[in-house]
Amino acid sequence: MKLVVVSAGLSVPSSTRLLGDRLAAVAAPAATAPEPQPADVQVIELRDLAVPIAHTFTSGFPEQELADAFDAVAGADGLIVVTPTFSASYSGLFKSFFDALSVTDADALTGKPVLIAATGGTARHSMVLDHALRPLFAYLKAVVVPTGVFAASEDWGAAGLDGRVERAGEELAALMAGLSAAPRRPRRDSFEEVVPFEERLAALRGGE
Repeated sequence: MKLVVVSAGLSVPSSTRLLGDRLAAVAAPAATAPEPQPADVQVIELRDLAVPIAHTFTSGFPEQELADAFDAVAGADGLIVVTPTFSASYSGLFKSFFDALSVTDADALTGKPVLIAATGGTARHSMVLDHALRPLFAYLKAVVVPTGVFAASEDWGAAGLDGRVERAGEELAALMAGLSAAPRRPRRDSFEEVVPFEERLAALRGGE
């Protein structure tokens, strides 16, 4: 089972990356419990992909490094997405990555469990979760975890943040485990179920 963390943090060290790591530390072991081996975790740092993301919009196709990131996201069993808050919304880099992904593969996030999270200087920005992130990933047809996590500057080291991280990580793990365990129905072409009218009529007459 594979868990991918997409972090849009710009600084080093980054509180955005730190929040993503803390969420993954809860979700990865819980997703495979009671198995002793936790889910594989891959972190995608968007600041390292800023130039390839920009080139994608001008060239029409992703460079190899960005294409590998897109493949990782599309192939993940679950995603943790974390962005810093800018002007009461997600960062431009964060949005550009998912815009470029949807242009390359419009169904990359369809049905995929996604945990949304954000960081900001004050708790007043916590609305970014429900007013920006949740609508974005609903539009991309992802399955958004009920609990989102926002971490303001004063939240680090506070007990409340630990509780939210724990709850959100466990919710993501449950979705990942549930979807991976669910039997996959074979896809049937709708045309295979079309029966010509003459055959239907003959079947009805044969039953008279």
